[in-house]
Amino acid sequence: MGLSKLGQAFSAREIFELIKDELRRVEEEIALESVASVDAITVISRYLQSSGGKRLRPSLLLLSSKLIGNGGDSAIRLGAVVEIVHTATLVHDDVIDAAETRRGRPSTNAQWGNHISVLAGDWLYMQAFQLALKERNFRVLDILIALTQMMVEGELIQLERIGKIGISEADYMELVDRKTAGLFSACARLGALVAGADHATEERLGDYAWNLGMAFQLVDDVLDFTARAQTLGKPVGGDLREGKVTLPLIYALGRATPEERHAVETILSDRNYDRVPFREVLAMIQRYDGFERAKERALAFTEKARQIMAEFPESPYQRALYAITDLVTDRDH
Repeated sequence: MGLSKLGQAFSAREIFELIKDELRRVEEEIALESVASVDAITVISRYLQSSGGKRLRPSLLLLSSKLIGNGGDSAIRLGAVVEIVHTATLVHDDVIDAAETRRGRPSTNAQWGNHISVLAGDWLYMQAFQLALKERNFRVLDILIALTQMMVEGELIQLERIGKIGISEADYMELVDRKTAGLFSACARLGALVAGADHATEERLGDYAWNLGMAFQLVDDVLDFTARAQTLGKPVGGDLREGKVTLPLIYALGRATPEERHAVETILSDRNYDRVPFREVLAMIQRYDGFERAKERALAFTEKARQIMAEFPESPYQRALYAITDLVTDRDH
C-alpha cells in the first residue's frame, strides 16, 4: 500500500477505539496493582493513575501485539507494566527537577515531599517488575531490565549536563534515546514478543517505535517553549528553568551572538527568568529558526517510522500504527 493512502487512514478516536476494551483492562490491572500494604503508597499510586495521561505507551504495546496476532492476557499485563514504569520515571524526574506541577495538578513531590515520592517511585518500579515476573519469560525481563538501566543512566547523564550551555545535538539525541525512545521501542517489542513475532519482526517494530519516540520527545521540547501552560499541564519554559538545554535552543545557540548566549547562561545559572525574561529567549529561538528546525527533525523521525510501518501487511492495526505518527507531531500537549 502506498504511503499517501495510508496517511488518510485513522483519526485519534478510531485508533483508540480499536483497543478500547484492552485499554480498559489495562486500567483495571494498574488499579489492582497500585494497592500497597502502606497507605501512603496506595494513595499516591491512585493519585497518579487518576491524573490520566495519554496512555500512549500501553496503546503502542497493544497495537503492536494486535498487528502480529494477539498477546491476550500477557499484552494486558505488560501494558500495565510499561505504564507503571513510565509513571515511576515521572515521579523520580519531578523530584530531581523540583517540579511543582504535572498534568495540570500538583506533582507528587509538591504534595507529599521528596522522601515519600522517591520511595513511591521505587515501589512502582518494583511492582512493575513483580507483575512482569508473572509472565515467566526471560526475554520480557531482558527487555525491561535493559530499558530501566538505560533510563537511569540517561537521568544520570542529564544531571551531569544540567546548567551547561555547551550541549551538542549529539548529546541531546543520546538523552532522548535513553529517556524516551528506548521506552517506546520496548513497548512495541514487548507487544510483538507476546504475540509470537520472530526476532526480526520484533526488531523492526522496535525500530518503528524508536523513531516514533524520538519524534515525540522533540515535539515535547518544542511545546515546552510554545504551548500554553493550561494546555501543557505545567509551566512553559520549564526545561530551561530546570537547567536543560533542548534541541530548539541548541539550534538557536549555534547562531546566537555572544550577548544572547550570555543571557541564556544567566537563566541556566539563576534557574529563573527574573533577570532575563522568557519572551527574550522565545524571540531568539524564533529568530534563528530553532523551532522550525526541531520540527523538521521530528518529521524526519516520523517519516522513517512511517516507512517501516508501510512494509507491514495491511490491517486496521497497521493503519493505526501508521496514523499514530501524525498524532505525535500534530499535537498541542
